Amino acid sequence: MSDVILKVENLSKQYRLGLVGTGSLGHDLNRFWHRIRGKEDPYLKIGAENDRSAKATSDYVWALQDINFEVKRGEIIGIIGKNGAGKSTLLKILSRVTAPTTGSIKTKGRIASLLEVGTGMHPELTGRENIFLNGAILGMTKAEIASKIDEIVDFSGCEMYIDTPVKRYSSGMRVRLGFAVAAFLEPDILVVDEVLAVGDAEFQKKAIGKMQDISDTSGRTVLFVSHNMAAVKSLCTRGIALQNGKIAFRGTTDDCVSFYLNENDEGVVSNARKYGEDKVSTIDGTKLIEAKVIAVNKPGGLPIAMDDSIEFTVEIQVVDVSKYYYINAQFFEKNKEVIFACTSQFEENVSADNTTGRIRFMMKIPPNFFNSTIFTLDFQVYNEEKEVLFREQQVIEFNVIPKNIELGRWFGKSKGPLRPDFEWNLEKIKN
Repeated sequence: MSDVILKVENLSKQYRLGLVGTGSLGHDLNRFWHRIRGKEDPYLKIGAENDRSAKATSDYVWALQDINFEVKRGEIIGIIGKNGAGKSTLLKILSRVTAPTTGSIKTKGRIASLLEVGTGMHPELTGRENIFLNGAILGMTKAEIASKIDEIVDFSGCEMYIDTPVKRYSSGMRVRLGFAVAAFLEPDILVVDEVLAVGDAEFQKKAIGKMQDISDTSGRTVLFVSHNMAAVKSLCTRGIALQNGKIAFRGTTDDCVSFYLNENDEGVVSNARKYGEDKVSTIDGTKLIEAKVIAVNKPGGLPIAMDDSIEFTVEIQVVDVSKYYYINAQFFEKNKEVIFACTSQFEENVSADNTTGRIRFMMKIPPNFFNSTIFTLDFQVYNEEKEVLFREQQVIEFNVIPKNIELGRWFGKSKGPLRPDFEWNLEKIKN
């Protein structure tokens, strides 16, 4: 318990839809009448779930409801979820920008936050003056701030404009300076919302490296909200997925990201592709019928888990059944380079059935080969003259989710897109 730096208990936040405050004198009087009698706010018993896509059924909505979690010193926690899930509301409550409706937050030490572009900066003050202002808000002395100012300016890359009013900064420059101030003024808890997306690639890399550094070397805690799943997976030690204002999942970062992607239908919508009559090769009239990736021995072939045997199939219909055909497949981690490729290899040449003119290529991938992430797939179909009949690029996309895998021998976490379960042998060498 002594190592816990942040504890959130039964945290909830309610808003009234459409109007600021309670919206009517009657509601105010009703609240006041219940409060002087020592009773609960009557409007806490009502309120719709925080589903932004649904039609409102109440005047009140729970932006957050019954949030409970603990964060230990030195952890980097990734908080993910769809837009409107309650991530920013949670961080604003933790940063004391707004108060919770119910529940409590217990912290040890100072909290610095970077919630929006320009948060905590006075537009009329210069960059240098804003550094001292933010440090004073965090409770630091002028001497402490002065000892850090050169590092802050150097990290932000805004030295030319440091004595210029912040109102003349671009959004990217404001984020650079704001993050540098928050990171270098030594808060015990650093809260970072999706603002890093405004910065360029170089700054995002520096910022992620800095967050990792302050956690590893200084033992400080970071709460990181982002829609960049690669950044979350590379930076965070644990993850929390919010859904409609509630915690839907908590666990390892990889498992949390996989849950989020799977729940949002980003990994299974195109695991199969059926082609119409228009998909005909101009070379020899061969038709492409279907391509898919499925989990073997599962109804519908989904979901695909790490410990499933996986099958990739492509079906074609040919005009000349005497010819031979081949296929090549390339597997990608989503939005990245190819991770491996393979070509069909048979002991004899493969031609189509004499009556239907159809042939189905099937490739099986053993269990525990893929890690838990999203993959896309390209494939090409060739004839015996090595002419490309079809070249299909990233038409198949599938998500591999964690399931019933003991990670102990992987030292708690397996990185990278592949997780091969190779055979190992031990030989004792004797004199």
